Amino acid sequence: MRFLKTIAAAAILATGFAAPGFADTKIKVGVTPGEHEEVMEQVKALAKDKGLDVEIVTFSDYVLPNQALNDGDLQLNSFQHVPYLENQIKDRGYKLSVVGKNFVTPMGVYSEKLKSLDALPEGARFALPNDPTNGGRALLLLQAKGVITLKDGAGLSVTPADVVGNPKKLKFIELDAAQLPRSLPDVDAAAINTNYALDAGLNPTDDAIAIESAESPYTNVIVARTQDKDAEWVKAFVAVYQSEPIRKFILDTYKGAVLPVF
Repeated sequence: MRFLKTIAAAAILATGFAAPGFADTKIKVGVTPGEHEEVMEQVKALAKDKGLDVEIVTFSDYVLPNQALNDGDLQLNSFQHVPYLENQIKDRGYKLSVVGKNFVTPMGVYSEKLKSLDALPEGARFALPNDPTNGGRALLLLQAKGVITLKDGAGLSVTPADVVGNPKKLKFIELDAAQLPRSLPDVDAAAINTNYALDAGLNPTDDAIAIESAESPYTNVIVARTQDKDAEWVKAFVAVYQSEPIRKFILDTYKGAVLPVF
């Protein structure tokens, strides 16, 4: 705990960046591949000049980053939206808290066989993430596009069991989110999170046959252990992440496929 006490005691300048006493503070941050990792590389470079030594730990799924953070193997993570975090806290009892927002990545529907959702044939195989919040996100997208109807009052964490109207008799194939791009040859269409789409060379603005509205509740966030949420090193890191150079990098790099919310 001496390490955390030393960090918490460090001072922050009025600018929100690190003071000299902050030098060489080490922070392990968990991310997933794609835009979260790419943006974090930029944050790491900028943070170094502010006295924060960031180590990026990349995970191939959505489950381990919260477990590792809760267990103290990480100091922060940046990979998830609020509904997913809330579901993890509810199911697993994690003591985790949001400490800052980063960006929105609209979920898209992709297909190697179809040019639009209207072209989905009867009995089409539709792949979606197998975790409750991202699977629910995919189903809500289909409902918004008029493809299915969901049970009233089901909330955000809906599942195929909540589908009450399915005129095209879609067959839902639930897969690990990271596997969805590789499933495209075997299904008619798939709902894919943007980080995995970009990692597979798919761009939501160019390749998706349907995409979420910009008015999405799925803002991605930076997360810390609750015991650390008010620590000065956390505030320093968030200030670096939410700086103008990082905002410009996101806008210039992703051309609207990823939108900063700071």
